Amino acid sequence: MAAWVDLLDPTEDEVRAHMPKLDHGVVAELLRRADPAQPVRPLIRSYGDYVFGIVLPAVIEPERDRLYYQEVDFVVTHEHVLTVRKTPRGEQPYDPGEVKEICARKEHVPPGMVVYHLLDDVAEQYLDLVDDVDGEIDELEENIDRSASGHTRRRLSELRHDLLRIRRTLAPTRDAVRGIVDGRVDIDRGLLRREVFSEDLERALGTVLDKLLRATESLEFARDLLAAVRDYHATKIANEQNDIIKRLTVTASLLLFPTFIVGVYGQNFEHMPELHWYLGYVFSWGLIVATTVGQLLFFRSRRWI
Repeated sequence: MAAWVDLLDPTEDEVRAHMPKLDHGVVAELLRRADPAQPVRPLIRSYGDYVFGIVLPAVIEPERDRLYYQEVDFVVTHEHVLTVRKTPRGEQPYDPGEVKEICARKEHVPPGMVVYHLLDDVAEQYLDLVDDVDGEIDELEENIDRSASGHTRRRLSELRHDLLRIRRTLAPTRDAVRGIVDGRVDIDRGLLRREVFSEDLERALGTVLDKLLRATESLEFARDLLAAVRDYHATKIANEQNDIIKRLTVTASLLLFPTFIVGVYGQNFEHMPELHWYLGYVFSWGLIVATTVGQLLFFRSRRWI
């Protein structure tokens, strides 16, 4: 196995002890604290005799409706690998146990292969992440008719925000891996490239790129699915509003004729036969009930109610 040093939230002395010739800018990046609210952009960049990279494994917690990123920085030479894991505030750091277990099962793992297994694990996490988001969208769609409108709007907004955040990190990760696969990461005029990112390793990284491309396609599908749910929710609200307006219109129409009748007999004219009629009061109520029932039958025949 390659000389792999894994550090968690290290100091500058710890970083310099293992990689004394690092560029000051790279050291500053390695010491920078992880910010789950504003994660950095993933990248893989050459610095002459070593390669520096940043990857962001994504974690979603459906029970908390929360998405956050863990950060892993790495420096790889033709002999050594240094990984720096950063603990997000209030969250857990990335666990490289599975990657270490895979590397430990082999007698000799080149430094580039350690990076491959790390990137492959990150790609698998993105695939799982998109599947979890799809599950959240499916659950929202299934319960949209039973959930309160305010809750549905909030979940739509949260999921849309999560999809945008995933896209901002997934696309750079995909492009960084593609840069290695396409041979665009120029390392020490090809010397370190042959030792770290060999042709066999580039082909292996092609599988990582395929996983990231599948995750990207699934993410676009998730966006379309979320847009369909949002449109259905908007249509549902519009239909509910139409039903409310229809009920109010029917109510106003039912009150129109009784209001007219009461208005007529409420006029203070002296010569109105019904005012002195013994059955005038009963007649007015009978007229009101008859017109109301007639309107109800008419509305029902037109299927307006």
